[in-house]
Parts: sequence; structure tokens; C-alpha cells
Amino acid sequence: MNRFVDQVAVVTGAGRGIGQAIAERFAVEGARVAVISRTQENAQATADAINRDKPETARAYAVDVANGEAVAAVCSQILKDFGPVTVLVNNAGITRDRLSMRMSEEDWDLVVDTNLKGAFHFIQNLQRPMMKQHYGRIINITSISGLVGQAGQVNYSASKAGLIGLTKALAKEVAGRQVTVNAVAPGFITTDMTKELPEAVRQQMLDHIPLRSFGEVADVAAAVAFLASKEAKYITGQVLTVDGGLAM
Repeated sequence: MNRFVDQVAVVTGAGRGIGQAIAERFAVEGARVAVISRTQENAQATADAINRDKPETARAYAVDVANGEAVAAVCSQILKDFGPVTVLVNNAGITRDRLSMRMSEEDWDLVVDTNLKGAFHFIQNLQRPMMKQHYGRIINITSISGLVGQAGQVNYSASKAGLIGLTKALAKEVAGRQVTVNAVAPGFITTDMTKELPEAVRQQMLDHIPLRSFGEVADVAAAVAFLASKEAKYITGQVLTVDGGLAM
């Protein structure tokens, strides 16, 4: 399929894992892609991988999404490099897990500022061009932790629940300009981190998943691509769980 020919997708947290898979999926389907990561090295690695198969399709940008001024500068450069943006995927996120009684204010602020405020920064800088062109797709990557909560993740769960609220409120604000806003909530997805978990821990996780398997990054990328496509033109303000039934 080539659902995104002549479109531009911005993907944050695209230096590895889920974000990288999302960026690669858009490129495969014809989009030009702005690859965002905290480090230039990771962003460039993803852009290079895309450009090997589809030359001059992706560009790499390094930015701390929690830094509003830096995000504004990067978004301005993206608009100069690519022209109008049609798709924004807010995937950048971090964890600093610890029981609430032991969690530092620094760990709280770092996670909330990156996961929630970071999405707000990109939305503020890119929603106006989308509204002006009367077309856009904004997809926020939340988590089942934002739906059901996870012990030891009060900061992460709060930030991801906040993304759901942001998604629903923003969807109402921009719907009149034919911009849709949705969220995707992954469950346990096979990444470098989950691969390193002890087998006993992995099995304990699997016991709670009705489909009895971890998801793949491609599963999340497919859900994002659908919500970003014209096929999803009548879907907005929704949360699509990609979790094997875990949060039912």
C-alpha cells in the first residue's frame, strides 16, 4: 500500500523500538519522514536505514521534547525542509520507575515533562499548519499503564493517562478543521528491554495476556498507520489498545 504518498510524517522518539517501526512504516507507505530522537546518533541511524531503501525520504532531528524553545526551532526547520506536515506521532517517552513513597520530584518531573509536555510542545507547533490546510492526523502513543495504572509507575501512568485526556480535548478543538486526534495504547511489546527480562518474569506477564503472547513493534506501527490514513477519517478522540486483550 502507498497510503501516504505526498504526505509528511513527524515521529518523535523514533530512534529505536516502537518509534523506529512507526517511522519505517510511514516511509514504506510513501511518506517523507522527519525522524525525531533525543540524540542525533539514534535519529540518524533510523533515517539512514529508511534512506537505504528509499533515498532522500527521511531526515534526522535531535531534540529534547521537554524543551519548548528547542521543539519550536526544530518544528520550524521541519516545515522549511519538508513543507506542510500531515501526520504527527507523539511517541517520545521515558520511564523512571519507583514506588511513590520513594519517588523523587526530579523523577516525577522528568517523566511527565517528556511524555506529556513533550507531546504538547509538538502539537502546539504543528497543529496550526494542519488546521490551515484543513487536514491532519495527530496520534499520541499512550500505554495500558494510562488506562489501568501500574504499581511503581505513578509518574509514567499519570503521564500516559494525561495523554488520553489531551487526545480527547484536542480532538474536540480541531475537528472542525478536519484534523483528527487519536491515541494508541500498547501493552507488552517485544523490545530490547522485554527481551532481557528473566524468563519467570516474562511468563508472569504472559499469564495475564489473553492472547498469550507479547506484541511486536510492527503491531503498533500498523495501528498508527491505520489511524493516520484516510480510511480513518471518521475516527477521532479514540484510544486504540494494542495489548492482546490485557486491558479488557
